[in-house]
Amino acid sequence: MTFSTSPAAAGMRTAYAADLATLPAGTPVTICGWVNRVRQHGEHLVFVDVRDHTGIVQCVLGKRDDLRPEYVVQISGEVFPRPEGTENPQIPTGSVEVRDAAVTILSEAEPIPFSLDDRIEVEEATRLRHRYLDLRRERMQRNLRLRAKINSAIRAAMEEQGFVEVETPLLWTPTPEGAREFYVPSRTQPGSFYSLPQSPQIAKQLLMVAGFDRYYQIARCLRDEDLRSDRQFEFTQLDMEASFIGQEDVHRFISNAMEKVVAAVFGGRKVEIGKITWREAMGSYGSDKPDRRFGHPLIDVTGVLAKTAVRALSAPHVAALVDPDPSSLSRARLDQLVERARALGAKGLLWIKVTGEGDGYSISSPVAKLLEPAEVEQLLKQTGAGDGDVILLVADEWERAVTTLGQIRLERGRHLADREELDLLWVVDFPLFEGLDEQGKPISAHHPFTMPNEEDLDLLETDPLSVRSQSYDLVLNGWELGSGSIRIHRADIQRRVFSALGIDEETADSRFGFLLDAFRYGAPPHGGFAFGIDRLAALLAGETNIREIIAYPKTQSGVDLMTRAPKRLDAATLAPLGITVQPARQG
Repeated sequence: MTFSTSPAAAGMRTAYAADLATLPAGTPVTICGWVNRVRQHGEHLVFVDVRDHTGIVQCVLGKRDDLRPEYVVQISGEVFPRPEGTENPQIPTGSVEVRDAAVTILSEAEPIPFSLDDRIEVEEATRLRHRYLDLRRERMQRNLRLRAKINSAIRAAMEEQGFVEVETPLLWTPTPEGAREFYVPSRTQPGSFYSLPQSPQIAKQLLMVAGFDRYYQIARCLRDEDLRSDRQFEFTQLDMEASFIGQEDVHRFISNAMEKVVAAVFGGRKVEIGKITWREAMGSYGSDKPDRRFGHPLIDVTGVLAKTAVRALSAPHVAALVDPDPSSLSRARLDQLVERARALGAKGLLWIKVTGEGDGYSISSPVAKLLEPAEVEQLLKQTGAGDGDVILLVADEWERAVTTLGQIRLERGRHLADREELDLLWVVDFPLFEGLDEQGKPISAHHPFTMPNEEDLDLLETDPLSVRSQSYDLVLNGWELGSGSIRIHRADIQRRVFSALGIDEETADSRFGFLLDAFRYGAPPHGGFAFGIDRLAALLAGETNIREIIAYPKTQSGVDLMTRAPKRLDAATLAPLGITVQPARQG
């Protein structure tokens, strides 16, 4: 990256560290930054490494004993190549130095509580308590600047495709999108509350009714959910919606944005985005967010074992997996996999070890004597297993069998995945409902504004769990980046879905009357999508925790260790809001 050295862009400096290697010898420069290290060389010479956000450069000055690490300095001198044999090839600026340097101390610094060297592990709580120091580290500088590149590429892609950026409210109305919401008390309307948006879902649908045609926003959203490595209370997403389109159009819009993001982050790298149905993803990988990078899909062997004498394999569905790493499977480890399958909800797991090839093969298994030779032959043919392979089998109801073996597949093979590969995948045709609640009512798999598959509309009242939705997810390396759908734009269909969910007309009018009213005045067919920028940035940066790509994250308990939020408020502050705090329960 090249930075401008023009006076207009320089301010107190004329160059950044990364500029210096490109300048002619003898060029006068002024740089600003933090003292990274001070080294005394003899009695009259001091080497000072100065760090700015572009890199580190060595500065040579006369004897000086008032400089310390992390002092903020301005240094003026002339750029020259380092003497032969003293270059540092480990850094981009290691071929040059600033000589005859004059130093101005702009700010002193006390000794910092931890090293900024990325090679030294620092307890996360310490890093978060002093986040302003942690953000000086090269890793964090790189991650947040990568995130900025992603945002820039997204904006460019969406604007090139005719989308207009519209900001939707942060103070909004409660909506049933499946997650607990944060509420904000109203001072002017005592006893009433706003909610902070889980997403701009309804607001962007109303923009379609308003005729904006193509909307996008890099939106801040909030959910009061338990935190983990890939979830924070606050998150940022690309949110988009478009009118007069179908699923393929949405896929094209988002695919174009993702291609621009990958090219921006990896310097022009191309990426292909595949497509698979939800049913295919579950059947082949036991997951609706499959990681395909290490192969070894699940195989349906129900037909092969339809008449088997092995009672443990007599089930509606038998899923097989050729283990991705058979050399690590001792008998003790196989026993652990059996217990793991039971812990995941299946009745158990059977294994078959294969030795030899062709007519000379043999198998070892707890059920080896119960399997017919023809069954074994067909099983080996269908799975492609050969010498040294181990076949893992789970027999149960379809969904439990595939999800159990799919989880075991991940645990056995994810370490074999190519970390440099980007496996982007559209998953389509999700079920509209994911199960029944305690009252026997369907539960929305996404949100209640998702359009059912037109072929399945007649099943809404008679067989709702068979209804497919016009929804789709984008998956990267086994992580769900985001989801979207074609929306319901007709009030009659929306009311039928509400009814299936147990939302009566009075409740629907109370909670969503403004949306249903809008549909009365001409709502175009529309659909959209949103993907999490935090999660995307983490994956592209090679991080496993989204806290590493967020400037000021919360801990897993929801605390900001730097500001010590959340904090209790006194009675005088709460009184205008009509709020009193009850004493904490004991025990």
